[in-house]
Amino acid sequence: MKKTGLYLLVLLLSVYADAVAQRVLVQSATRSPQTDYAIQQLTQALTAQHYTVLANQRTASYTIQLAPTDPRLGAEAYTIKPLGQQLTVTGGDVRGLLYGCLSLAEALQNGVKLQQISAQRERPHLALRAIKFDLPWDTYRHSYALDLHYNTCRDTLYWQSFLDMMVANRFNALSLWNLHPYTFMIRPTNFPAATPFTNQQLAEWQALFRSIFRMARERAIDTYLIPFNIFTSPEFSKAYNVNPAVNNLEHRHFVDGDTSALVKRYTRECVTQVLNEYPDLTGFGLTLGEGMGGMTPQQREDWMTATIIEGMRLANRKTKLIHRIPFSSTTGSLGVTSVDTEKLTRKSLEREGALDFIDGPVWADLKYNWSHAHSTPTLVKVHGGKLYDTYFKPTPSAYKITWTARNEDFFCLRWGVPSFVRAHIAANNQAYVGGYFLGSETYIPAKDYFTKPGGPVSWSYAFDRQWLFYKLWGRLLYNPATPDAVFKAEFVRRYGSSASQLLNAYALASATPLRLASAFDFTWDFSLYSEGMMAHDANKNVSYISVEQQITQPTLDPTYVSVSDYVKTKTAGGSFNPASMTPPALAALLEKDCQQALKLVQPINTSTNRSFLYEVADVKTWANLGLHLAAKLRGAVALQTYRTTGQATMKQEAVQQLKIALRYWDEVVAITRPLYNDMPLVHLSEQKNGTPAQNDALRFHWEKLRPLVVQDVTRAEQAQARGVN
Repeated sequence: MKKTGLYLLVLLLSVYADAVAQRVLVQSATRSPQTDYAIQQLTQALTAQHYTVLANQRTASYTIQLAPTDPRLGAEAYTIKPLGQQLTVTGGDVRGLLYGCLSLAEALQNGVKLQQISAQRERPHLALRAIKFDLPWDTYRHSYALDLHYNTCRDTLYWQSFLDMMVANRFNALSLWNLHPYTFMIRPTNFPAATPFTNQQLAEWQALFRSIFRMARERAIDTYLIPFNIFTSPEFSKAYNVNPAVNNLEHRHFVDGDTSALVKRYTRECVTQVLNEYPDLTGFGLTLGEGMGGMTPQQREDWMTATIIEGMRLANRKTKLIHRIPFSSTTGSLGVTSVDTEKLTRKSLEREGALDFIDGPVWADLKYNWSHAHSTPTLVKVHGGKLYDTYFKPTPSAYKITWTARNEDFFCLRWGVPSFVRAHIAANNQAYVGGYFLGSETYIPAKDYFTKPGGPVSWSYAFDRQWLFYKLWGRLLYNPATPDAVFKAEFVRRYGSSASQLLNAYALASATPLRLASAFDFTWDFSLYSEGMMAHDANKNVSYISVEQQITQPTLDPTYVSVSDYVKTKTAGGSFNPASMTPPALAALLEKDCQQALKLVQPINTSTNRSFLYEVADVKTWANLGLHLAAKLRGAVALQTYRTTGQATMKQEAVQQLKIALRYWDEVVAITRPLYNDMPLVHLSEQKNGTPAQNDALRFHWEKLRPLVVQDVTRAEQAQARGVN
């Protein structure tokens, strides 16, 4: 009886303590837009967990204290310290303080009680963690696939949601790209006719940009405006241009540059006016290539100095700078890299970094593995070809190298391979590395044109569908030691305990596009589209990768072996380094991982949650694409061996394996057809000359490619050995 009474007393005390702890005061030693946002996020998280957030300390039983910033912690770092009935969050700066509050909010969202919060400390691994975002007006490429995002991106609610995602994932910079942004933001004082809008229309555009920059500042996110060069508005060209021979009214990007004094003055004045009228805009970026045909690398650098850099100097404040490292060492818009161009560019970077009106370091940006960073974490090339060591030796002090991790490989299917992101970051851990830009050029993560109608889902925008992609890159760029448990917990929070194995399943299945891109060499955007198993064909059209291409295409990753090289070596009696990834080894790895992924998701019941259904379906789709690729690799090896040796059994093996590949493709179609629309892609809707295709009804779906998959089987059935008529 005594034990029972004691048990009841302990239980009552526990319930009382829990009830007392439900009354929480959140207070800050200092106030700023960033601390206001932090308190708002904490309040929402507490309320969602049934805490009562109070306005004064007299009735509160638990306190969350946002302490004054402590620079000794370091920029963007934070600590969380529990003591009694109080949690204290301290940041090395206001951004660190905000991250500490978001970390605490995340724990609450995952069901951790305030009394269970443990001491925590984090600091950033890389200083710049940026999103590359192409705006849908005056886009780099002209396509319906980009235009359809126009209305979504003019809605401030979209930007609020996108910026919330960014800060939650520790991205600290947003770069906005389009060909000629100025006339959407200002009416140039000395060139008023350059802006095509009425005063009311321009006021609406200005309100949009001011809202984006203000909301970004509240979330401690830097903002950069990155125009392409040399472009002017069509209205400017018609009203003022004294050099009509180079008017570019259609904004094609591979054209000669207009270097006239008038265009220089106009560009310089636009830069200054934008910076003065938008005080929340953090900085500018410059790119050297588009609209600069016919100019030498030195002429391009000189033009930038006379326009964007000089425009920054004339502004009434300091600003930050992104200098996209040029990819052409020739006078052509497209060219190759060279040591001389690297030396020239390094000289410019060091000069810019020493300027007192530039808030350094300068971010010197390069495209990691050209347009397809989601391939191998090994740096093989940049845009234009080989990267030499000029930018790194000696170690620079005026600038930091940043890597653009372009994603032109998967827009529809969800993706997440934590080990790949960690390996990428580990490979770029040198003192000269400042961070990453993450984003696409042929895709805008705004309007969801993927999801088929059929019931409610938990997302509103396209980027929401790829939450794992952004969470992995952002959190691991901030802290590569962030454990997988953080990402697994997010699956469970969204879908319950039955989703606990989804991260493991994604890590296995969505390695498929990485392996394809490592085994299939590429250059620019359209030369590979991994999600669709598509690439440039012999006519430079984007099409399904045939078994012939799989045989002949060189590999990107130097440890991978192409099908043709493998068969040539094997038939000659040669061997391979044990570390080499041969086609049979790659096929075996794909099969093992994809079958395991399917096994992990097989028992999951998604019948009551359509959003969960999509998450699981994407794992199944990636897994079947991987199994398709494995069978195709085996079929390619058998087909090439038959052609080389004449062994009839190899022809039979090729036909059998390619039929297996077709079966897996049919499974992909069966999974995706009920869930996904036929999707507009820039890959399909843009012509080779860079202008919009006449038929913007062109759409992508795996079902549309099935006849080409069947053709692989036919090729094998009709194949002949070398020397056989």
